[in-house]
Amino acid sequence: MRLSARALSGVTGAAWRAGVALRGQDVARWFPGHMAKGLKKMQSSLTRVDCVIEKIVQQLEEGEGLRNVIFTNCMTDENVRQVIPAVSQLIGSSHRYHRGENVDYCVMVAGIPNVGKSSLINSLRRQHLRKGKATRVGGEPGITRAVTSRIQVSERPLVFLLDTPGVLAPRIESVETGLKLALCGALLDHLVGEETLADYLLHTLNEHRLLGYVQHYGLGGTCQDTGHLLKSVAVRLGKTRKVKALTGTGDVNVVQPNYAAAARDFLQAFRSGQLGPVMLDRDLLRGHPPAETEA
Repeated sequence: MRLSARALSGVTGAAWRAGVALRGQDVARWFPGHMAKGLKKMQSSLTRVDCVIEKIVQQLEEGEGLRNVIFTNCMTDENVRQVIPAVSQLIGSSHRYHRGENVDYCVMVAGIPNVGKSSLINSLRRQHLRKGKATRVGGEPGITRAVTSRIQVSERPLVFLLDTPGVLAPRIESVETGLKLALCGALLDHLVGEETLADYLLHTLNEHRLLGYVQHYGLGGTCQDTGHLLKSVAVRLGKTRKVKALTGTGDVNVVQPNYAAAARDFLQAFRSGQLGPVMLDRDLLRGHPPAETEA
């Protein structure tokens, strides 16, 4: 699959540079082996759980054997405190089928990559058991690569959780959806390209007049050109690299801005909230669906 410049221009309008080529051709079909294996394992494990905590904003497909689903998003202490009572109330008011004789509750935690499933489990353990981390967490997708064994998070009631790998739909239906997922860290940056993501992010910020990046990087005004922005960021942060230039007198080392490093810093500033609150789906709220991906 190739994500064409024509599809991109339809997504972002005239402000998108039509000549930009996406490096990662698999952004719309990113379904690694561990995702497929993890999804099958999750499906087979559903008979061992009482309910599912879904740490995402999109619902799993119906007909997968799910009986009870709790949705959670914000990770404030108050919201974390409400999870176990919500689990107890939901399971207590539902038919437990073959698990009716079990005194413990078993809950599966599901969600897209890098949404904070393992962090939720660790927060529940700290809050209810005063225990440390039970699962590894990280700032990129793919940290949890298999369905884990049961992890206790509460004594009264006795609750165990199953951590699961983040899974996406086998096919992402539009270029823009893939770009948004990548910006949020649900896809690995190199599948799309850091500078391409920075380009899309800059366009989105400018389009919606979310100009926190201007103050964050001490710029004189907004930037319409991503190359100019990344050069300014690289110079400001001292992110440069030496490259060899062939001249008539031989090789000469030339210092150039490190655009890739600047793009990474720009993306990290966005993801950590340093550019202010950003709603990537404003176009959907305005009734503009994302463009379809070309095969």
